[in-house]
Amino acid sequence: MLTKTITTMTYSFRSVNTALALSLPLVLTLSTLSPLPALAETTIIKNVKGYTFTDGELMTFKALKFTDDKVDRIYKLTDQIDSASDATVIDGKGRVMLPGLIDAHGHVLSYGLSLMRVDLMGSPSEQDSVARVKDFAQKNSDSKWIQGRGWNQVQWPSNAFPTAASLDKVFPDTPVVLSRVDGHALWVNSKAMAVAGIDSTTKEVDGGQIIRDKNNQPTGVFVDNAMDLIFKSMPALSQQDMEVALEKSMRSLASMGLTSVHDAGISKQNIAAYQSLIKKQSMPIRINAMVDVMDSNWKATLAKGTSLSDDKKLQINSVKISADGALGSRGAALIEDYSDMPHHRGLLLHDDKTLGNIIHHAMQAGFQVNTHAIGDNANKIVLDHYQNAIAKTQSRDLRHRVEHAQVLQMSDIERFAEMDIIASMQATHATSDKNMAEDRLGSERIKGAYAWKTLLNKQVIIAAGSDFPVESPNPFFGLHASLTRQDKQNLPKGGWYPEQAMSMAQAFKSFTLDAAYAGHQESYLGSLEPEKQADFILVDQDIFAIPGKDIWKTQVHQTWVGGKKVEF
Repeated sequence: MLTKTITTMTYSFRSVNTALALSLPLVLTLSTLSPLPALAETTIIKNVKGYTFTDGELMTFKALKFTDDKVDRIYKLTDQIDSASDATVIDGKGRVMLPGLIDAHGHVLSYGLSLMRVDLMGSPSEQDSVARVKDFAQKNSDSKWIQGRGWNQVQWPSNAFPTAASLDKVFPDTPVVLSRVDGHALWVNSKAMAVAGIDSTTKEVDGGQIIRDKNNQPTGVFVDNAMDLIFKSMPALSQQDMEVALEKSMRSLASMGLTSVHDAGISKQNIAAYQSLIKKQSMPIRINAMVDVMDSNWKATLAKGTSLSDDKKLQINSVKISADGALGSRGAALIEDYSDMPHHRGLLLHDDKTLGNIIHHAMQAGFQVNTHAIGDNANKIVLDHYQNAIAKTQSRDLRHRVEHAQVLQMSDIERFAEMDIIASMQATHATSDKNMAEDRLGSERIKGAYAWKTLLNKQVIIAAGSDFPVESPNPFFGLHASLTRQDKQNLPKGGWYPEQAMSMAQAFKSFTLDAAYAGHQESYLGSLEPEKQADFILVDQDIFAIPGKDIWKTQVHQTWVGGKKVEF
């Protein structure tokens, strides 16, 4: 508050000094109109059941006091509430107060766009998916390209990739582009392929795959880097389009209890859209943005250095690299063949030299490196490069991360601990993948997959997230999965490989303090303590007291960011 007052006063004095050189009447006019320092606003929210970490220990409290955007005090159960005469007092009505939850890996723009496109999440078949697209098209007849997301052939009776033919029957003349649930494959119709100039003569793309029939004709599915063949022909989003989608996304995320998100891989244009929203004071939550090395401007962006906006709403100090694809589309890079597909070991999205150069360049530039690695081969390769580049750049303190860290050799789990590498993991991936993961990996490799407890036992920090829109952004789904290793139907009974389940305190910490630590933000986020940001939520049930099976049902009543209530 003092800094703000001094800044405002200095501006006023400069205005007066300039005016003195002109005339006395002008001085009086400017003095009258000069902005006055804003008065501090103190608020006390009482009658809550609060939980937060303090000094690494989980504690409970009954009231919270904050001034403007910072916490002043938390009142323990035995403390007397010293209500200041000028404070606004709010009755929490016995609700549960938690620090704002943090998703350490999501895709904000993609989620916002998904809210404005065909939703294929949970679709039970290829035919149902086509019907959903048809329904969307009828309601959005002005769409020149029809886009959607969320199909998952593993959940269909056929368990087979879809084809352009099923879309062509309904959409012979309008391009249709549908992203798989994990974002690592596209399903398109023939019109989209024609616009992109794709036919049987189209060459394969390094780090990608065009699914073809026996006559070498593309069937309509493009995996990983091959998706670029479609993307390059699609109309680009304007900055205004981006801003609308980003704000829509962030307000939806706030409604679920998220006050901060690590946006996993964004372009120069995406950064500009965020910066515009900052200027308009239209950022409802905080974003820790990772620069995507697939963006052609990434090196120029890094050359500008790291940054943090004055309101701490937008931070840029990390890069996002993708080493391989996803397990569901068999793009995750494995050391040995897929158990359900002999002679196939997935896809590496960069050759070894290129990957090493990217990692080294980013570390040398002073940026935290966050690399997507799902298969055990991708994880091993990334750790090898980290070990080499950290030694050369002396950048261990930058807290480099592996995003997903999904399938690990036991020996590589040790290396996470040895190098202080953060495992940025998504609990709901395990409960979504449980029906296919062991088919892909077999009974031995599965022991090193989704191995949360094994990593925690080695003192590895896990930063929790969801990878939305691949999964729901709802953090209470993630807390439920972390604790139970079950889906929302509480299956399988007893949990899927339950020995890897977290305790409730560990899960909560992974969505709060440890996620903040993973973003170099633990000094002002992740817990409710004096001088930290007043980011908190009020929810309808006590996640530490109810049965674990009910955690996912938790409803958020209010979300506050920087001492201001967010309107959903």
